[in-house]
Amino acid sequence: MLLRHISAETKLLGFLGGISGTRLDVMTVAGGIIIAVLLFLLTPALTKLSSKFAGNIEREIRHLSAQDLIAGVAGLVIGLIIAYLISPVARMFENSYASVIITVAVYIIFIWLGVVIGTRKGKDVIALAANTRKDIMAGRGGTPARAAKNSQSTSKILDTSVIIDGRIADILKTGFLEGKIIIPDFVLVELRHIADSSDNLKRNRGRRGLDILHKIQNDFGIEIYATAGEKSLEEIPEVDVKLLKLAQNMKGKVVTNDFNLNKVAMIQGVSVLNINELANNLKPVVLPGEEMTLFLVKEGKEQSQAVAYLDDGTMIVVEDGRKQIGKTVAVNVTSVLQTSAGRMIFARLK
Repeated sequence: MLLRHISAETKLLGFLGGISGTRLDVMTVAGGIIIAVLLFLLTPALTKLSSKFAGNIEREIRHLSAQDLIAGVAGLVIGLIIAYLISPVARMFENSYASVIITVAVYIIFIWLGVVIGTRKGKDVIALAANTRKDIMAGRGGTPARAAKNSQSTSKILDTSVIIDGRIADILKTGFLEGKIIIPDFVLVELRHIADSSDNLKRNRGRRGLDILHKIQNDFGIEIYATAGEKSLEEIPEVDVKLLKLAQNMKGKVVTNDFNLNKVAMIQGVSVLNINELANNLKPVVLPGEEMTLFLVKEGKEQSQAVAYLDDGTMIVVEDGRKQIGKTVAVNVTSVLQTSAGRMIFARLK
């Protein structure tokens, strides 16, 4: 009787287990079908998202220089090493899922930081190392602190007008401009458009600018700065506005000869280095009453005036000098007039 009762219970448990297993199988199949349907529905969106992500990466890499790529790879390796050293801390958590999540997060964060810092600050680090090495090799007692100070100088951003002017190459040669020299890619594009102009004067100016730019790159190793990563510049069509916005983002100074750009920059609080102002301020000081010897070149606006020029291009108007045009004469300076276009000197024959 007891054996018959146990046999009945066993059959009942087996039947219930079969029903439970059947339910689990049905739930597994249903879950698989639901996941498959969801993946099928989300495949177009996932494909589009992955294509966009791959395109963004390709576009970023295309605008990076070889130096930036090397710095980015170095940053990636350093980030992996740091993440590897820190990840054992995650093992302190008893929950295996939390440990895995924290480990993955540590690797992602440090890899991202390594790549970003490598690509954006790699040049500064290389410049710091190069300056330190130069100081040590030259025996000038150079220190990392001194090299760091030089590498942290304000960036100087060149605009189209100052490149076409050409004097920037001589100024760079003298070493008066400290800090990183930036030539944005949109300035290069504007120079190319000017060089392709149908107007002869504009075309010649554009070609001169491209020649000066090529000289600067060869002599000083300055590369074109890619602005594809500057999201704030994408919606700005005007080159001058882009230039000022880039200067604000980089906390740098704009080097220009454009009088109007200079005024707009002052309104927006952007620092400007104007080469024309520098040249005017470096002209020799002439005071009323001084004597000068000049060669009279041409007639002036007034009936009796003649015009002469100093070596730096300063115009001198000589009263009663028309009859002496083509001769070298001695004059006395009567007054000096400073204008936005430069300095004018008025003189009279002795």
